[in-house]
Amino acid sequence: MIIATKDCSHYRNLSKELNYIGVDHQVMYAEDEPELCQSLAIRHSPNLVVDGEVVFRRQPNESELRDFFKCK
Repeated sequence: MIIATKDCSHYRNLSKELNYIGVDHQVMYAEDEPELCQSLAIRHSPNLVVDGEVVFRRQPNESELRDFFKCK
């Protein structure tokens, strides 16, 4: 799951990279999910959350995504 602000210019690129490497995901907006953001201590955008844990608090590059998801 990507958690981002609605005006974040980076989450769209992150979403495209996840699509490119074949990782299903959804986008949640911080403005619509304040409790979720508070529970995960989210203060910046974008964030990548996997299994309820923030794994990136920034936009990772494709190599970092591939390493994390073990995609080839």
